[in-house]
Amino acid sequence: MSDLQPPPVKPEREYCSTSEAAQMLGVSLGTVQQMVENGLLEAWKTAGGHRRIRIGSVEDYLRRRTSGPNTHSVGPLRVLVAEDDHILQRLYTHTFDTWQLPIEVRLVESGFDGLLEIGRAQPDLLISDLVMPGLDGFAMISKLRADTRLADMDIVVITGLSRDDIDARGGLPDDVTVYGKPVPFKELKGYVQARIAQLQRRGRTAAA
Repeated sequence: MSDLQPPPVKPEREYCSTSEAAQMLGVSLGTVQQMVENGLLEAWKTAGGHRRIRIGSVEDYLRRRTSGPNTHSVGPLRVLVAEDDHILQRLYTHTFDTWQLPIEVRLVESGFDGLLEIGRAQPDLLISDLVMPGLDGFAMISKLRADTRLADMDIVVITGLSRDDIDARGGLPDDVTVYGKPVPFKELKGYVQARIAQLQRRGRTAAA
């Protein structure tokens, strides 16, 4: 009688879907998409437009996230919010506190105050309204993007203006992310999580 041969070993999958990656990481689909765009996860798209993420890159990220020294070697994400509505200011502060993420938040009420604050200490992320007293968000962002020293600062606009309104006022730089009001905190949290992960990946020290 011939020796029994072991059954062939089925190769492990190399790629997973966006939803599977989200489950593995414990984050939202929007967060996974932002992580892919920021280069934190390796992915490609099928002919049908479906994103496939390399499982190895998800596992690598999980190892980095849980390896204490790496996680704590970076300082908090520095966020500046330019918003003149006091109710929204309190909402930003309260919501950010509930996230329990390593972020440091400052608030200003106008584009002019925003420029002064950024001159004192450059944030990693600026979240700005467009319609503000004095120097508005359009003018502030135009001045900021004209300064090459601030090229690494991300800018997110959250506004009640429509796309047509924005275009009629001169538009915004292509690298500015725009969300409509009311403030989409779920999407904003995904953006912030991806930005924090990016800083951790770069290994920025708290003194940087």
